[in-house]
Amino acid sequence: MIVIGLMSGTSVDGIDAAVVRLEGAPPSLKWEVLWHSHRAFAPEMRTEIFACFHHETSSVDRLCRLNFALGRVFGAAVLDSARDAGLSMAEIDLIGSHGQTLWHEPPVDGEQGSTLQLGEPAIIAEMTGVPVVSNFRTRDMAAGGQGAPLVPLVDWLLFSHPTKIRAAQNIGGIANVTYIPPSPNGRGAGGEGIIAFDTGPGNMLIDEAARLATDGAWNYDHDGGLAAQGHVDESLLTDWLAEPYFQQKPPRTTGRELFGIQRAAEYWSQASRRGLTPNDFVATLTALTVRSIEHAYRTFLPAFPDEVIVSGGGARNHTLMAMLAERLSPARVTTSEEYGLGIEAKEAVAFAVLAYETWHKRPGNIPAATGASRAVVLGNIT
Repeated sequence: MIVIGLMSGTSVDGIDAAVVRLEGAPPSLKWEVLWHSHRAFAPEMRTEIFACFHHETSSVDRLCRLNFALGRVFGAAVLDSARDAGLSMAEIDLIGSHGQTLWHEPPVDGEQGSTLQLGEPAIIAEMTGVPVVSNFRTRDMAAGGQGAPLVPLVDWLLFSHPTKIRAAQNIGGIANVTYIPPSPNGRGAGGEGIIAFDTGPGNMLIDEAARLATDGAWNYDHDGGLAAQGHVDESLLTDWLAEPYFQQKPPRTTGRELFGIQRAAEYWSQASRRGLTPNDFVATLTALTVRSIEHAYRTFLPAFPDEVIVSGGGARNHTLMAMLAERLSPARVTTSEEYGLGIEAKEAVAFAVLAYETWHKRPGNIPAATGASRAVVLGNIT
């Protein structure tokens, strides 16, 4: 099948679309990325999404309209991607759309969780004439899971190695890791031994720090340039690392509800009271992402990885990557591009693969990663 995977993450910078040719079934799934593109949200769409994140500015009618508006934007991304890949819509067999997360509240202490992704799949299906798999997270949560992370199955398929311990580290708005033990006899039995969870903040706090540090001139820290000019305040960093989430045992997930602009504003006030320069603030928040990743590895992984394969926008932040290589030594830190998968493409590819698995009635979650009571077929088909 040829499947288009769509992903918009917590940074809300736009839609990643991957056109993927898939054949066979795990563990011997064959895959080829035919095309990957990033379609930035129009400024007014991005503003509307952020407005709908907050109860002060959101409303039920606003959310309702956003759901359909996002469906049209996702549908347009499919049409553009097929055209750019040199394919007609008749050649596309399936679409996997993650949608835009508006709220994600994992279950805590026995209480039920909930999650909401918008981007109406009926609109996408009507615009394209192609079946759409969407709403991937809810069935895992119905089975007692966190609804995330869902990419570990794909990390296992792409990156398992006969002798090496690998960590697939995605640094999007939130950072998450998949621990992949060696598979000496091929790709294990259904991802046996895999551990995956959100390590904590990724780019979300750094992006907001860059906006604060430049009075809105920058939406993110270009190549880590601001952080490179600053100094890390170790005392303040120690205070921030006392956040209870970092001590929580996996399975665990988080999002902007904990590490969003409210937390960045709180940190900005603390940094200002201590006399940090704007660049020092960005550097210290960059270090928070790195140290929370290191802490998660040293505390919760069964063994320290031989290789760390980084994907997501954070892989383009040179200062963050240099800090990560230093703190995770002797592990070799590299990016997914070395393995033929573009830095921003992995999650879009993942939802193409998960849609393919859903279409073939195969489970797409790994219960050891999400905490679900069992493996389940994910998503709704429109």
